[in-house]
Amino acid sequence: MSGGGTALVLEGGGFRGIFTAGVLDVLQEQGVYGFDSVWGVSAGAINATSYKSRQIGRSMRIILAFRDDRRFMSLWSWATTGDIAGADFMYDEVQNRLDPCDNETFNANPMHMYAVATDAMFGTAAYLPCERLPDDVDKIRASASLPVMSNRVEIDGHLYLDGGTADSIPFAAAMGLDATPATEGRTPARRAVVVLTRERGYVKTSKTEQMYLRTRRYEGYQYYTDALASRAARYNESRRQLLELEGQGRAFVLQPPCPVEVGNTGAEGEKLLALYLQGRAEATSKLAEIRAFVR
Repeated sequence: MSGGGTALVLEGGGFRGIFTAGVLDVLQEQGVYGFDSVWGVSAGAINATSYKSRQIGRSMRIILAFRDDRRFMSLWSWATTGDIAGADFMYDEVQNRLDPCDNETFNANPMHMYAVATDAMFGTAAYLPCERLPDDVDKIRASASLPVMSNRVEIDGHLYLDGGTADSIPFAAAMGLDATPATEGRTPARRAVVVLTRERGYVKTSKTEQMYLRTRRYEGYQYYTDALASRAARYNESRRQLLELEGQGRAFVLQPPCPVEVGNTGAEGEKLLALYLQGRAEATSKLAEIRAFVR
């Protein structure tokens, strides 16, 4: 399927998303806004929000300012609310008051945004359009709701969890490479800038997903458990396909230059800041190439 324009695709990874925040801050500072759409998974959807609202530094500020706040990301939050990332705190208190999203700018921005979630009933990816805030904030929350450690998010009768289970790096959906179109009536992108939060050469194992499966929390959701069981293999195949597209000049990939020491749910402030600066350095060193690619 032929397409047009350029998509921006943002992988998740919890606190590793601060690398992406560094990349996007440089792009904004340098006025690189020529994307027709942005596709975010989990932390990538949160980063996409601040990029669409054109708020330089916001994603980085939120992570560094609240990383030690038990309402933000903690076992206390999980035990008391069912969400390891406190939903009310993150998507209301922070989103609307402590470091508010510029909803007016977000809503006026014509760039299309999609938050990728996983349908818990069918185990398939859902590409949820986020065109207006605060109306669509639950779509972003759904995308970032980690299995076992988060409550399922209900939207229009569907129950959703973290998008990474079904589609961790949604370049194929953005570019119309999937057998089934991601969204009706949308022209697929011709190329994509893809920001990953793992280094080149990273190979995913199924250790985390096997831990989720052992909890038996989703025994009544066979398709979802199947998706968890096959996630690592699909993720590694997706990265292989992405490298092929990069070789063909259809994808421009930015990723950490060395193994990442930041986990999904926490890290020391020094390591987080270092990863943010790595993102800035990668975007800065490749800025001319990015401009030429997006053109």
